[in-house]
Amino acid sequence: MIRISTKGMTREEWLKLRKTGIGGSDAGAICGLNPYSSPMKVYQEKTQEETEEEDNESMRQGRDLEEYVARRFMEETGLKVRRSGQMYRSEAYPFMLANVDRLIVGQDAGLECKTASAFSADKWKDGKIPPHYLVQCLHYMAVTGKRTWYLAVVILGREFKYHKITWNEEVIRKLVAVEEIFWTRNVLSRIIPEPDGSKACDDVLAKYFHSARKGSEIPLIGFDEKLNRREELIRQAEELEREQKQIEQEIKLYLKDNETAASDRYRVRWQNIDSVKLDTKRMKEEQPELYQKFSKISHYRKLQIHAA
Repeated sequence: MIRISTKGMTREEWLKLRKTGIGGSDAGAICGLNPYSSPMKVYQEKTQEETEEEDNESMRQGRDLEEYVARRFMEETGLKVRRSGQMYRSEAYPFMLANVDRLIVGQDAGLECKTASAFSADKWKDGKIPPHYLVQCLHYMAVTGKRTWYLAVVILGREFKYHKITWNEEVIRKLVAVEEIFWTRNVLSRIIPEPDGSKACDDVLAKYFHSARKGSEIPLIGFDEKLNRREELIRQAEELEREQKQIEQEIKLYLKDNETAASDRYRVRWQNIDSVKLDTKRMKEEQPELYQKFSKISHYRKLQIHAA
């Protein structure tokens, strides 16, 4: 592997370097296993010129608590860990990058640190590992050649867990193949990956094709079967939604004027809620200047499908 020192590197330089290959956090998305991303989103991040990085409170806490997770791992296992201060690039597959959390001192191994909310504790139950995190560790092993990787997680307010992941030749070989196809077929060729139905795909499409040319039209070719299937799915969804509503109505009838009910498996609540909503229609009629002052125009494209 090729070692690239990140000491003294600015955030902008580090983000640009990440665009030159596939990182561990990208691997799960490329494989269709990351519930918060997609191949299309990774494609956008690698091909757009901007180096803006998505950030939110959850991601901020994950970074801030990384050191705590590493300390808890050392306490629990007796192993020592250290920062690497480097980014790694596979010599055999230069499109594969690894920016690892920690390396294990005295072992041919690394450590990935995670935090999770109590609401996602079931994803770690009974020795389970969220698939995109497992793929992330396997990616790091493929880049560094290390035969072992540890995955440690603090489930906030609940518990600490860690897993030992060992080299799996077949799985790693398939992972490298998937990443190579994505990098050559999509990123280098500038071909957007196929949609996968995720919100991440919606966001990317809205960014790339945010406005339509007024009055423009093209023939709709090759979509009749898919649109027939869409109509069928809509009917099925309506039936399922009606069944769901029926169950909820039966619960309401059972509760009557009681607020809660509980069993060994479930707790239901039908509580009073007071909400305040602005009467924009009346405001527009009676206070048009005030309405105009606080109005905000949003621009988006709305997809409409009608049978001929």
